[in-house]
Amino acid sequence: MPDTMPVSRHALSRRLAITGLLSVGLSACAQSEATVSPFAEPTRADASALGKEPELLVVTTRRSLGARQPYFGSDRGSLTFAEVRLSPPGRGISGQISSVVSGDWAVLGVDAADSSDPARAFAQAATGRDVLLYVHGFNETFESAARSAGQLSHSLEFQGRTAIFTWPSGGKLFDYAYDRESALWSRDGFVRALQALVSNPTVGRIHIVAHSMGSFLTLEGLRELRDSAEVYARIGSVVFASPDVDIDAFEQTVSRLGPLARRMTVIIDPGDRALAVSARIAGGVARAGAADRARLEALGVRVADTSGRGWSMLRHDLFLSDSEVTQVVRRAMDRGKGA
Repeated sequence: MPDTMPVSRHALSRRLAITGLLSVGLSACAQSEATVSPFAEPTRADASALGKEPELLVVTTRRSLGARQPYFGSDRGSLTFAEVRLSPPGRGISGQISSVVSGDWAVLGVDAADSSDPARAFAQAATGRDVLLYVHGFNETFESAARSAGQLSHSLEFQGRTAIFTWPSGGKLFDYAYDRESALWSRDGFVRALQALVSNPTVGRIHIVAHSMGSFLTLEGLRELRDSAEVYARIGSVVFASPDVDIDAFEQTVSRLGPLARRMTVIIDPGDRALAVSARIAGGVARAGAADRARLEALGVRVADTSGRGWSMLRHDLFLSDSEVTQVVRRAMDRGKGA
């Protein structure tokens, strides 16, 4: 008998279809150079606190690679805190080169990585400020996630401290299963980071923006903290951009988060092809980012439907690449200031 059974024509066709969809769809979860809109960034370098002082706070469950690029890899490691030096597009030689190539922010280096008490070090670095915490999605390297965080903060003209929780995504097209397990594995680290921020009484409002699979991690962390009234009271807003979360699981979890749901905004697009691929992989279950608007609104969350917008065929990262969608995030944060 042969070692493998012959593959039927139907099975082969399905396998090829899934492979084609993966190559077209899931690669869009990482920030695409082709979809960055020149209208999303303010023209003034001092429009945001990060533009004036381009240092990004990083708390991560990626294994550190030390002082060499890319600084943090795709392997899982202990929770670590670091400060990352960024260069805004057009500033300095590195920034000018980055701008010409992609229009992106550039990562210049990592300072003072701390793994002894990383959550406490993270909270101390945010002393006296509101915090924007960005949680990236599938197929992201450390550097691509850091660039996205810089672009988002500057587009929002955010005046507090910008931070990123970066988990060990494989950063490869066919690492979807690894990424999902890594996101879930990182839940405890995410919870520790939030608890540490809240334990610092000088930290102001905490605004969370989670993209794609990062929404899965964020929801799991918030569910772990559902009995912590103090944590929930300090969260100003939670924005789920194109959440790659099973709609049934999303509905079940949000319904258990009580009044926090009223501070949540979900950015959806029923035509998001990246989420269509995720649904195929998940056995046909729709993702929250492409779900029926009425079903989501019944949970008490705000919904922004971005159907038909964007320059990209995939439209999976409009919160970064489209200025009007970015303003959806800003309005959610503005409402959260008085929550």
